[in-house]
Amino acid sequence: MDDRYIRQTSLAEIGEAGQEKLRKARVLIAGMGGLGSPIALYLAGAGVGTLGLADDDNVSISNLHRQVLYTEAEVGQKKACCAAQRLQALNGDVQAVPHPFRLHSGNIHEVIQGYDIVVDGCDNFATRYLLSDACAAQGKAYVYGAVREMDGQVAVLCHGDSPKTYRDLYPDEEETLSMPPPGKSIIGTAPAIVGSVEANEVIKLICGYGTPLTGKLWTIDLRAMQSYILTI
Repeated sequence: MDDRYIRQTSLAEIGEAGQEKLRKARVLIAGMGGLGSPIALYLAGAGVGTLGLADDDNVSISNLHRQVLYTEAEVGQKKACCAAQRLQALNGDVQAVPHPFRLHSGNIHEVIQGYDIVVDGCDNFATRYLLSDACAAQGKAYVYGAVREMDGQVAVLCHGDSPKTYRDLYPDEEETLSMPPPGKSIIGTAPAIVGSVEANEVIKLICGYGTPLTGKLWTIDLRAMQSYILTI
């Protein structure tokens, strides 16, 4: 086994068999912003074989305090394309596939069909309903994550014997979509922490160890460093 992965293959939970599972895995990251940046970096570092990167947005200067995939030189360029270049440079074992367009009802099923797991790096309710519904329809795990100001949460949905979906968190879609979107105020470390937890859940699902957050909601308040897990 390549020395690149020796620090994780030496773990009993992963080993060479787990590393091979990571190499064969195909993971779609929906949203390449604050959450998508750490998710992508750590999954690429871990050796996940194929990473789909879906985002139609461009890099802006106000992104850079938290979206650590990007540089000042990339301002104005497509996030998905910039991210693919950075991840390929980080790990040549990984195939980074940019999807530089918005996911919507007309393309979501075709896009996620080519992946085993979908990870939430987005920032709006509508896309989360879309992702969760599509994953439930195709029987794929959906790793949900969200941040606001100094708070965050993660869950593993559409997975297991009694799968929960985003609708179990927000059952009234009409009311939820009418709510004002989360404000843009956020500390840069919030998506770093929450995105890393999402990446950790993906690795657990692929390698088959530990207890995933299936049907559970992990939350953290970074002001007090308090976290807890609720059953959905």
